Amino acid sequence: MLVPDGFPGQRLRVLPQPLIKAALKDPLTGRLLVTDAGHFPHANSHGRSRPDGIRQAILILCTAGAGWLTMNGADHTISAGEAVLIPPDVPHRYGADQHDPWSIWWLHAEGVDVPTLVDAVLGTDRQPVIPVRDMFGAVALARQVVSEVERDETRASLYAAVGPAWNLFAQLAADRLRGRAGSVDRIHLVQDHLRAHLAEPTSVPALARLAGMSTSHFAALFKASAGTGVVEYVKRLRIARTRELLITTDALVAEIASAVGYSDAFYFSRQFRSVNGMSPTEYRTRSRRELI
Repeated sequence: MLVPDGFPGQRLRVLPQPLIKAALKDPLTGRLLVTDAGHFPHANSHGRSRPDGIRQAILILCTAGAGWLTMNGADHTISAGEAVLIPPDVPHRYGADQHDPWSIWWLHAEGVDVPTLVDAVLGTDRQPVIPVRDMFGAVALARQVVSEVERDETRASLYAAVGPAWNLFAQLAADRLRGRAGSVDRIHLVQDHLRAHLAEPTSVPALARLAGMSTSHFAALFKASAGTGVVEYVKRLRIARTRELLITTDALVAEIASAVGYSDAFYFSRQFRSVNGMSPTEYRTRSRRELI
């Protein structure tokens, strides 16, 4: 038998329906509202079965033990270090593993931005189980959400829960893009290398060798992780450093171009304009005027 709640040491808050209805009309909580939240430690026999789903998205962080999910005709196992995201109105069943019951932090969220956040977390493959790269950070956000809704049912507390809830969705979306720890970590090492050697020539095959991958696999994995190819990524790094130097130094534009890896000042200016919509000189003048 599945038990919905009542676990020793649990934390649980559920907003009343009239308050939810009013909060969804508010400009802020109408975009993202945490309607339910809690923490179930060692939740033996925990589970829910919802043949019609519910109107909120359900987010679960598994911090210990294991669990299971049945959704869209597929069965999934959930382990410690993973999250589960169930979209609104999707039939589902989930529960703690019989022999190693999970410990979870969880929340339900509603609002006009929830579909966008759900899409960002699930991605195109719509896999509801997501590896969490920083569970400590994710739990800190979930704990903050629970603490805010536990405080009271004022508008201030509902507002305060929006920020960490949004950040939690964003972190999980980032984790989906980065994938599980492993080969993607080598991409991050390459990105660290690029930041530390900003002015040096860039060679995709050389970077692939640094990552211990074939050039094609590296290029595909890098784009999946960074959202852009190596050349564009390096350009953005260099231009970001350029903006900093234009604001904080009196160096000539040609000197800055050389410092960030461009030997051709004219080409450098074109690259800068393509990102910022103005020349380096115009950017320096405008930024210094606006910063004063």
